[in-house]
Order: sequence, then structure tokens, then C-alpha cells
Amino acid sequence: MAATGPAQDVRTQDEWRARVLADPGLVLDDPDLMRALVLTSERAMGGNVVDLRGMAMERLESRLDRLEDTHRAVIAAAYENLSSTNQIHRALLRLLDAERFETFVLDLGGAVGEILGVDAVRLVLESPEPSSGLGKLDVILRVKKPGYVETYMSAGRPAPARPIVLRQGVPPSAGPYGEVAADLRSEALMRLDLGKGRLPGMLAMGSEDPHRFKPGQGTDLLSFFTGSFERVLRRWLS
Repeated sequence: MAATGPAQDVRTQDEWRARVLADPGLVLDDPDLMRALVLTSERAMGGNVVDLRGMAMERLESRLDRLEDTHRAVIAAAYENLSSTNQIHRALLRLLDAERFETFVLDLGGAVGEILGVDAVRLVLESPEPSSGLGKLDVILRVKKPGYVETYMSAGRPAPARPIVLRQGVPPSAGPYGEVAADLRSEALMRLDLGKGRLPGMLAMGSEDPHRFKPGQGTDLLSFFTGSFERVLRRWLS
């Protein structure tokens, strides 16, 4: 019959003591257990004794907690950046696969938009002549009068021209999105340099998420996407 009562308690204590001596990490790596030991030590010393060691441990714990939070935030940001990089690469590969200009444009509003996680993509080209005969490309490709890109990207305010604009809010009805503009809450606008002798263009991406695009976000990946997109579009236009 197994021993019970005080004898069993002593045996359990001896086993626990042996385990701790063999592996002190069982105690040292347990924040709750260490905190309980420190509190027990403080109570044993009485209220008139200042435990500098306990205070130092509390500060170290606080710093460790902040360090762990920062570590998690850095890792999360790294994963998010890697995911965004993969999205940009996949989107560009899809555009490079297009064998016709029609496919190139339609993919913008289809597969490319899905890969990038946006709800609307529009390609804006400026021309002094009104568009005609765009057919089904009219859903994605918008031809506007000269000066439209500058006016829309600056929201009609005098401001230095920027290659990429991120902003929140419902896009105006005069924007490039058409009827879906009322559902959008943020947008990314990328100015396109189409080469010498050509009017500028614009790539517009709209999202129903108000936090998808907002001022202050990094634009390095969008800059890379824009530069690559420009080069592919120039070849189609030539």
C-alpha cells in the first residue's frame, strides 16, 4: 500500500527539491513562481525594510516585458513586409504573363487586384482627344483630359507633385472608380511616367478598408511596383 500522510508529503517535497536542484530553470524560468518567492521574502523581512533587490527585479521584469512586446512587434512587421513583397512580385509576374494589351489591362482589375488585396484598380491615361471604342477595357482604363492626373492627386490644392499619394476618405465622384467609388474608403495613387513626349498616367487602387492606405505608411514597395509597371506599360504603348 502506498504511503500517505506526512511521510508522503516529505517524499513529495524531497522529490521536488531534487528536481529543482537538478534543473534550477524550473523555478528561474517561471515568472509567477519567482514573483511569489520575492513576495514571501519581503513579508519575512517586515514592512520597515526596503528590499532593493525586489525593486530591481520588478524593474527588470518591466523592461523584459517591454522588450518582448517590441520583439513581437518587429517580428510581426517583418512577416507583414515579407508578405507584401510576395504580393508585389506575384502581381508583377501576372502582368508580365499577358500576351495582349487587352489581357494586360483586364488583369489589373481582376487577378492583380485580388493578389494585392484591393477592391478597385484603375489605369488612367491622359489624352487631348476623347476616348472612343474602348469596349470592355472602359471598366479599367480611363482616358482623361490633360492635367487630370495632377489635379486629382493633389486634390485640387496647390502642392508639390508627389509620385505616390496615400489617403483616406471616400473618393470624389469625379475620380476614376466610377460607381464603386461610394464603397471605397482609402486609395493609393501612383503617378506614371510614360516616357518622353507622352502625357503622364496614373494607377489608382481603392479599398473598402479605411486603414488599407493612409498618409504616413511606407511606400517603398509601391514605388517598386510603379517603376516596374511603368516599364511594362511603355512597351505596350510603343
